[in-house]
Amino acid sequence: MPPSRWLRYVGAFLLPAPCWAPRVRWLGFLRQPSLVHGCPVLGAWHSARRWCQAWTEEPRALCSSLRMNGDQKSEAYAREKWDFIQHFSQILNVLTEETGHPETGDAIARLKEVLEYNAIGGKYNRGLTVLAAFQELVEPKKQDADSLQRVLTVGWCVELLQAFFLVLDDIMDSSLTRRGQLCWYKKPGIGLDAINDALLIEACIYRLLKLYCREQPYYLNLIELFLQTTYQTETGQTLDLITAPQGDVDLDRFTEKRYKSIVKYKTAFYSFYLPVAAAMYMAGIDGEEEHANAKKILLEMGEFFQIQDDYLDLFGDPSVTGKVGTDIQDNKCSWLVVQCLQRASPEQRQILQENYGQKEAEKVARVKALYEELELPAVFRQYEEDSYSCLMGLIKQYAAPLPPAIFLGLACKIYKRKK
Repeated sequence: MPPSRWLRYVGAFLLPAPCWAPRVRWLGFLRQPSLVHGCPVLGAWHSARRWCQAWTEEPRALCSSLRMNGDQKSEAYAREKWDFIQHFSQILNVLTEETGHPETGDAIARLKEVLEYNAIGGKYNRGLTVLAAFQELVEPKKQDADSLQRVLTVGWCVELLQAFFLVLDDIMDSSLTRRGQLCWYKKPGIGLDAINDALLIEACIYRLLKLYCREQPYYLNLIELFLQTTYQTETGQTLDLITAPQGDVDLDRFTEKRYKSIVKYKTAFYSFYLPVAAAMYMAGIDGEEEHANAKKILLEMGEFFQIQDDYLDLFGDPSVTGKVGTDIQDNKCSWLVVQCLQRASPEQRQILQENYGQKEAEKVARVKALYEELELPAVFRQYEEDSYSCLMGLIKQYAAPLPPAIFLGLACKIYKRKK
């Protein structure tokens, strides 16, 4: 009997939850209190049930089953998100309270405005991942109010790092909108002063880590993690900028190898590895092997995420994504242009050469039409399915001893996303 069929038969007996199985939060049936929380019987049931489903279902069906855990999961997620958003007011007060230096009052007022405009309004996925991963890794009795306050704060540090990057990235890309509103530098009276505002946001990360985590054994690990991630992301941004300088269109630079390097450093480290690694350190998991294995999964997930972003930049709905894409105008080394170059005839490459990296609307439209002629939307859909299957294989191979739910939950959040 094929292994997949055997797993289906076994899974059929494991799918109904025993009457003594605890109610769980955050990821519904994917939570695994067992291996981390020390309950071997529940562990065997949770693990067998989850893996029988995960490795015998198609990606679409698996994500559907994750999402169909119904109102209970949605309500739990809504509560977690509400708690996370509410915590922002606390850290805002901490960062902008009276410092004993009244002469800096105007600067503190500016900081408050900067934080309220740029840190709020996103999906909060990166910050919430810190919370979700921590709850998977630490047994409930050790999740006291103080530790959860620290986790929420570190989650907001990840969100502030994102805000810091985005304020500067919008300036460099000449972007117009972000999260459904004008980019910060585009607001009247702001302009290039936004550069200093971004530096203020970055400084807040280390103020918060010091205020909330200085006495914890993982403090140094967190400081080093944020510093290293910032360097990696800025390295990726450098690769992005020198590969696609404005006004100098060189299609030969747009190779798949260069694209993967940009994505790995510019997106994957800070969007996926950082939040999970932060939770691991806070849970006392600092082994090199555990972090290396998590990184293998999460960097692949980051590449998947960025390719989605590149696709949505052109083919997404701005009313849903919250931003107007400018990758074509900005001469970006995006997944779409790399795929186009791999498939284009000499005549089509010439069309790309004449129109890519130009601001005129008709030239942007011509590039989009070329992508459609080459059926890149269909290529993307096939890539999405293949990449998701690859992620499932990596999770199966490298997740242990961490709960696979951490990685499965992230994968299903981004699979088929529209923004």
